[in-house]
Amino acid sequence: MAQYLSADKEKELVQTANLLMAKGKGLLAADESTGSMTKRLQSIGLENNEENRRVYRQTLFTGSKDLAQHISGVILFHETLYQNDDNGKPFRQILQEKGIIPGIKVDKGLVLLAGTNGENTTQGIDGLGERCAQYYKDGARFAKWRCALKIGDGLPSELGIRETANVLARYASICQQNGLVPIVEPEILPEGDHDLETCQRVTEKVLAATYKALSEHHIFLEGTLLKPNMVTAGFDCKKKYTAKDIARATVTALQRTVPVAVPGICFLSGGQSEEDASINLNAINQYQGKKPWALTFSYGRALQASVLSTWAGKSENVSSAQEQLIKRAQANGAAAKGEYGGGAGGKAGDQSLFEANRTY
Repeated sequence: MAQYLSADKEKELVQTANLLMAKGKGLLAADESTGSMTKRLQSIGLENNEENRRVYRQTLFTGSKDLAQHISGVILFHETLYQNDDNGKPFRQILQEKGIIPGIKVDKGLVLLAGTNGENTTQGIDGLGERCAQYYKDGARFAKWRCALKIGDGLPSELGIRETANVLARYASICQQNGLVPIVEPEILPEGDHDLETCQRVTEKVLAATYKALSEHHIFLEGTLLKPNMVTAGFDCKKKYTAKDIARATVTALQRTVPVAVPGICFLSGGQSEEDASINLNAINQYQGKKPWALTFSYGRALQASVLSTWAGKSENVSSAQEQLIKRAQANGAAAKGEYGGGAGGKAGDQSLFEANRTY
């Protein structure tokens, strides 16, 4: 087979991926788009403008260096990558000085996939190579691209699954050519009343198709990460499942589909409460079975909900809000090792973070 990446590039990708998946660490997803920040900021009575977004992200990034004990990387939105703190220091530099790797969201959001029953594909491939080259030059070392699939009424369709797999593979290839570790995110949405077994079956089908496409596109798996949903029932399912049930279904689905060459799997929280996201991650790591990958977190809402409500847009609350972030990061870092005993609390700790038809 032809050598698609140089040995030096492969080595750098492996090094970055392994640093991101260091034991007891995970990712902070702070890549909400400018539009999707409206709901976040309005919930605390703030206008969604660039300055308020900047001050909020400053709250996330400028706290104690202890954050780096639990957070290995931060996924940024384009705007945020080029913003500075009050003293003019770039956020990406602040993160780097803490020992946290900056990453970048490179997709341009979901659009309707014509010829389907309301399914989506993800746009942003055009010009991606040039953008990735610039992001690498500006300090980013990994990237994220989200696809989303629904369960129900014959969904996801074969076309929807195939399109998701192929666009993720194309994105991953472009990222690796430009030195960025691609996080591959084929999210099965938690909307609907489907049971756990249905979610597991669909998750396995989607992941199998995704890794088939990655293979066909000659993706260097050792320099990639996977960001999947945990296998959970739909939010409207009347049957309730335990954390052990979720762990069993999730690990089984991964065992059947994800190659051992992949260094790590960082779960999205999928609208779970902060506490549930930690407890379920802990159960996954405690599950007795073959788990050849790091199993950790890449949480947005499940790391930020208590931070945002504590901050409330007030400068006098910044320190307390930063303490909330450390607390949740510490809980998830412990869960990534199967050592979380529960009870981290937080202002929004048990609050459901589910949003139907969420876009960001």
